[in-house]
Amino acid sequence: MEQHIFGVTEVNNLVKLLLDNEPMLQNICVRGELSNYKMYPSGHHYFTLKDPEGALRCVMFKGSAMRLRFRPENGMKVLVTGRVTVFPRDGAYQLYCNTMTPEGAGDLAVAFEQLKARLYAEGLFDPAHKKPLPPYPEKIAIVTSSAGAAVHDMIRILRRRYPIAKVILLPVRVQGAEAPPEIAGAIRYANRWKVGDLIITGRGGGSMEDLWAFNDERVARAIYDSELPVISAVGHEPDVTISDFVADARASTPSNAAEIAVPDQAELLRWLRGAEERMEQSESQRLAAMRQRLDALASKRVMRDHLAYVQDKRMELVHVQQRLGDLSGAAVARKRQKFSELAASLDAMSPLKVLGRGYAMAQNEAGQILKSHRDVTAGERVSVTLGEGGFTCTVDKPFGKEKSK
Repeated sequence: MEQHIFGVTEVNNLVKLLLDNEPMLQNICVRGELSNYKMYPSGHHYFTLKDPEGALRCVMFKGSAMRLRFRPENGMKVLVTGRVTVFPRDGAYQLYCNTMTPEGAGDLAVAFEQLKARLYAEGLFDPAHKKPLPPYPEKIAIVTSSAGAAVHDMIRILRRRYPIAKVILLPVRVQGAEAPPEIAGAIRYANRWKVGDLIITGRGGGSMEDLWAFNDERVARAIYDSELPVISAVGHEPDVTISDFVADARASTPSNAAEIAVPDQAELLRWLRGAEERMEQSESQRLAAMRQRLDALASKRVMRDHLAYVQDKRMELVHVQQRLGDLSGAAVARKRQKFSELAASLDAMSPLKVLGRGYAMAQNEAGQILKSHRDVTAGERVSVTLGEGGFTCTVDKPFGKEKSK
């Protein structure tokens, strides 16, 4: 019998047929470590699953990849389900994946931690970016489901605590694939049109899948970009979502969010009454002090006798005038005595006193005083001043005591 010769494509098709007809390979679950993970612009994901002894090529097409709720990374241990078959063109068999979940942890838990770490690194959780809540909001925008019990609890508490605030409900879905874009859109709408002074967004309790809309990156970025302060109120006390980290304030429950958002009118009334009492006491004390001062002024002499002040000042003026007169008289006496002393000293030094005792003063024609016989020559005219009058004479012969040699 002659042996049949197969073409390459025939062999590949035969292998594909055999694999496709093996039920065990049509919905197989494989455990392995991700390697060479690549995401192409087409949306398809290509990677290799490996263990210590082998490797398996895998592909996950766009339709299946869009259902992933975490970001696969090299080195991550996963469980993959799908079918094993051959691509006839290259003859290589590979696993066509339908689902992928992290081993040892749910895919939602991994996705939560991955997004949390990435947004933290970008600074979306930075306390410096968080805005203070308005102490007395006039309008409050609530972004939540209109059918849930959470919105009714919040409205009831807001009306009880602070009824003057206006509540604006922006109804959205809070569960399912459509919820994240609706929540993010409502937050942006509230900011664009300044619907309220602050925003409360959240929902009642549920499973991690039920609360997943508030772990969506689109919602997180809408809260971060909000110019209005945002309170995140998702689930119960143990529930923690990405929106709690990004929001300006976190409430443990929607009811707690309503309590955080507004003051309690009962406490405000108590504070106002206390302030009123303090103001009354302060004014009473001020009026009492003013009355006491008025009584003190009324008891003064000037209020009883209007001319008393003028008379007192007149007496003071007379006293000042007397003191000024006494001071000026004493000053004049001292000056007069000083003048007499100086005049006596000057008179004692006067040359006229010397002339009065019989001395005379001789001057040449130039008016210079003659102190020596050498200051004149024979025939020179000299004026002589006496104690009374004087005369002019002509020098006959100068004489004097010559210095000994």
